[in-house]
Amino acid sequence: MELRQLQQFIAVAETLNFRRAAERLHMAQPPLSVAIRKLEEEVGALLFERQPRGVALTAAGTAALGLAQRCLIDVGALRDAAQAAAGGERGLLRVGFVGSATYALMPRLLPAFRERYPDVELVLRESTNLELLALVENGELDIGLVRYPTGSASALRFEVVERDVFCAVLPASHALAKKKRLTLAMLAREPFVDYASTRVPGLHAMVMLAFQQAGLSPRVSQEATQVQTVISLVQSGMGLALVPSVSARLAARDVVFRPVDDLPASAAISLAMASRVDGYNAAAQRFRTLALMPQRPAPPALRRSRHRPEKTTPRPVPAT
Repeated sequence: MELRQLQQFIAVAETLNFRRAAERLHMAQPPLSVAIRKLEEEVGALLFERQPRGVALTAAGTAALGLAQRCLIDVGALRDAAQAAAGGERGLLRVGFVGSATYALMPRLLPAFRERYPDVELVLRESTNLELLALVENGELDIGLVRYPTGSASALRFEVVERDVFCAVLPASHALAKKKRLTLAMLAREPFVDYASTRVPGLHAMVMLAFQQAGLSPRVSQEATQVQTVISLVQSGMGLALVPSVSARLAARDVVFRPVDDLPASAAISLAMASRVDGYNAAAQRFRTLALMPQRPAPPALRRSRHRPEKTTPRPVPAT
């Protein structure tokens, strides 16, 4: 049984006249009559009672009409869903992200994407750079929002979507908190909270490179994986740290963020989209296009956060 046969049956059932049904279908009446007889042979029952001035539905035809109409509706819905998915307006999109992406990047992208493509199902997964890269490489994720440079070789495509710089984070009660700006030498004299080299090699390498190019070596007292964990350890008095300046937007209490004057240009850090070059997901292409739209530059404010956050401004503002 073909969809064409169902369309022909419905046309005759709705007009109860072969001539009018043939006109609706843009075909001659004799072939339509033949097609209906073949359909009746296939279903094993008469669907129409032939009368001098037209036809009437039999009990079998009445029972079949509703099902035939629903079949065409379902076929139309299937076609629409397939076309929407092929165009990236429906389907499944799996996005992995590092914790730092939750400060500014994801609040910018996710609401905009959901507004434009409400029928795309988003599956989100937080993890470390190394794990996200592996998940994208083996096809378990469509896109990974990762720290870049990654510190490891990869055949993935990387597209920078957020640029940032390091800043220093220290307890608000620390003596250096009174200074408006810090240097790497000041940080090197204090206990330092670093990123675990085995879990986040990219951030670890960038921090170590900054100190090495200044001819310094930090006094590492603790290691952590997530930026927020590093900030929490600083808040607990375990040492000072270098963190992406965007993290100051969601700062913990009793810590301050300060610009570092002598950071080398090579210490610039970014967030990038990682995706497979040979993979294709239309919804992922929509997400990439949205993420790569030019944004007005607005460097995060390095502000003090003790008991309540101060008002932010478009530029980093030294503490008073």
